[in-house]
Amino acid sequence: MRPPPARATSAIAIVTVAVYGLLALLGWTEVADLAGGFIPARLSGATLDGALPMWVTPVTATLLHGGVIHLMFNMLMLVFCGRMVEAVIGPLGLGLLYLVGAYAAAGAQFLANPADGTPMIGASGAISAVFAAYALLFGRPRGFASHPVLGAAVNTLWLAAAWIGVQFLMGLAFADMGMAIATAAHVGGFLAGLLLTRPLLRWGRAAR
Repeated sequence: MRPPPARATSAIAIVTVAVYGLLALLGWTEVADLAGGFIPARLSGATLDGALPMWVTPVTATLLHGGVIHLMFNMLMLVFCGRMVEAVIGPLGLGLLYLVGAYAAAGAQFLANPADGTPMIGASGAISAVFAAYALLFGRPRGFASHPVLGAAVNTLWLAAAWIGVQFLMGLAFADMGMAIATAAHVGGFLAGLLLTRPLLRWGRAAR
């Protein structure tokens, strides 16, 4: 069985890997993290010379990663889930889902710590939105299956609670190892994916 076509998913993955490789080759990764990473404190009034406009950094942050392992894990998740989701909601839907996920992740990270001056980098928040769509579209529904609307609501709430719990535990585990992850960004992206999946699904069907 051939895998479904995934033009948008493939394009996002190729561009992300290419940008990381180019920055690493030129030795610009640290400079790029400051210039293109999402820094919550900038929304609170902090300034940074040479940085990209604040409004674009939620997107440019998805192109920056903290090492090969970080990049490869994110790209594996994107390709695995994205190609399946794209087959259902289409390339435009997948692109919109990814974009909104990136901004939702940045917004959640800002709300969690508005004064944080550390650049948030990585595509995890945007990919969390794609993963949420994958879980809704291909996961096994739980409870109230005989009532479609109530069943969908319960399944969405269950997925949200489970993801928040997992991210909280991951945050504690990484903190014990002296590492920080953007837990709020992962949650924000995932919640955006849960909210957008069904509208994008209806939109995709109407466009066909």
